[in-house]
Amino acid sequence: MNIGLVAHDAKKKLMENLAIAYRHILIKHNLYATGTTGRLVEEAANLTVHKYLAGHLGGEQQLGTQIAHNQIDMVIFLRDPVSKKNHEPDINALIRLCDIHNIPIATNLATAELLIKALERGDLEWRDIVR
Repeated sequence: MNIGLVAHDAKKKLMENLAIAYRHILIKHNLYATGTTGRLVEEAANLTVHKYLAGHLGGEQQLGTQIAHNQIDMVIFLRDPVSKKNHEPDINALIRLCDIHNIPIATNLATAELLIKALERGDLEWRDIVR
């Protein structure tokens, strides 16, 4: 499965910890992330991550393009709903694309953990049929 990872600045450490905790599951899949998030996950969890540009430099749009072409199976976008800055990625565009293409998306830790555990159980194998 192809998994997209994005995190607002205030949630990057949480994304690192999530990747460390679920490394044994994530290592079996293809990971794609915006620049800084990808680098941090790669370093913290020793995972291979395909890194796009930084979110504010077009990385979010690169992920969006893969979503639009049905090449991403799941997205984890840990967002900071309290102190979003102008240069941080806009979640609404990615949510809209995921909704259009029936791609599961998590925007908080609780949902991210549920999706990762569902991935481990094989609950998302229907994505192989859709692709």
